[in-house]
Amino acid sequence: MVHRPSFGITLDTSSQDPLFQQLFEQIAIRIHDGTLPSGFRLPPTRELAKDVGTHRNTVVRAYAELESAGFVRSTVGRGTFVERVRSTKATSREPTGESHIPWASRLTSIAHAEGMHRPPPSALGSSREIIDLYRMQPSDDLLPHDNFRRCIDHVMRTRGAETMRYSPVEGVRRLRQAVVEDLTRQGVPITEDDVLITNGSQQALDLLARLLVEPDDAVGIDRAVYTGASQAFIMARAKLIAIASDRQGMSTARLAAYGRGDLRVVYTMPNQSNPTGARMSLERRKEILDWSRVTQTPLIEDDYAADLVLSDVPPPPALRALDRDVLYVGTFSKRLMPGLRVGYIVAPPDVMRSLTAIKRGTDLSTSPLMQFALAEFLERGYLRAHLNRTLPIYRKKRDALENALAKHLPKDVHFRHVEHGVTLWLELPAQVSADAIAAAAAREGVVVAAGTTFAVEHGPIHGLRIVFSRESENRLIEAAKRLGQVLDKALRAKTRTTEESPALSP
Repeated sequence: MVHRPSFGITLDTSSQDPLFQQLFEQIAIRIHDGTLPSGFRLPPTRELAKDVGTHRNTVVRAYAELESAGFVRSTVGRGTFVERVRSTKATSREPTGESHIPWASRLTSIAHAEGMHRPPPSALGSSREIIDLYRMQPSDDLLPHDNFRRCIDHVMRTRGAETMRYSPVEGVRRLRQAVVEDLTRQGVPITEDDVLITNGSQQALDLLARLLVEPDDAVGIDRAVYTGASQAFIMARAKLIAIASDRQGMSTARLAAYGRGDLRVVYTMPNQSNPTGARMSLERRKEILDWSRVTQTPLIEDDYAADLVLSDVPPPPALRALDRDVLYVGTFSKRLMPGLRVGYIVAPPDVMRSLTAIKRGTDLSTSPLMQFALAEFLERGYLRAHLNRTLPIYRKKRDALENALAKHLPKDVHFRHVEHGVTLWLELPAQVSADAIAAAAAREGVVVAAGTTFAVEHGPIHGLRIVFSRESENRLIEAAKRLGQVLDKALRAKTRTTEESPALSP
């Protein structure tokens, strides 16, 4: 009889070789060829004996022989672990450190697509204290963990097992109703049937890309755009068409060059563009909607920074408030907490049916526990209370950063006053590289995002994105001072180079 345990060891009771010797040899071979890696914990003797259908003493003896030979080490109370074994001669089974599968040739073109691999900058080489102006998330003291814990405790106590079952694919009805109330408060009139709950806005973008885009379809998108959006369309194998923007938002003059069928869909962030922070004017919103209707091109409106209004003037109405065909994407990550991973899509009924089917095939549903807890959070009024606390803090942080930048930046470097959201766009002179400035800032312990990080096409993006939600006012002031020094040094060096090489000047 041959017994087969879970990781492939077999014992042949008809063989003349003792069972402990068979066990020893098969484990030793797997350690030698790397199948059982260094540090791997072997099964307890009783468990392995049951798996292979032998007596425990057989396994005990095999383990003892393995330890004596230097293949494993045993620690009382912890178990038996694989030791690192170095081969003394070349054999056909000697580990090479390389996979036997040529993975590079087995991956799809998406894995190698430009725009899919954009590692964040690092300040590890800095000898100074690191100030993080890169990650778009609140400081830990602004996360509503106590109130959210109360909501989780309540729904676990009152809903019990319901929070641990599969939820409806479209989302828990209670949360969809809460989203309707939340958007109605913001001036976006919808019904419960218009809402699909997703795992963050990133899944919302992925679902829309799967729904709307065929390979090689053209997708209109800002020239500098949120990387999660560009990556969602890249994974759908779209061709990204960069649409330039001006002070009012995405340029309708550029969109006018595209007629019916030229663009499969257009993606935009009207309230606060990421990374530039630009807000689209009401006039421009109406122009884009007119273009959309004439060309019958769907619009995706990403309102990731909803409610984060830092000025006394409210933003213009959402595109979705002006046209029911707009596909509206929302999230609670930026105004509450990024780890929540709950977002939503607002879409017309014909689109919603297909979106729901695609979501079912993607992940079945979003966590019901998180949905019930978030619904409880919204129903208790905790969101409004949270915003009442955090928005004044964000305004103070913005003001501290802007005042410090105005004091320390060279006169040729400008920034936009922040009215919405938690990012500031620093416009750089054309003669300096955003990548070089970001790298120099990182060496001084200030981590920012270069504009090229968000580029859809080749060519420079002359700017830096600065996030001010995470750091304290004092640290933002210090960061502005260091950035000013970096930029001043870079501009002085450029000026000297131009003066020394006048023939190269434009």
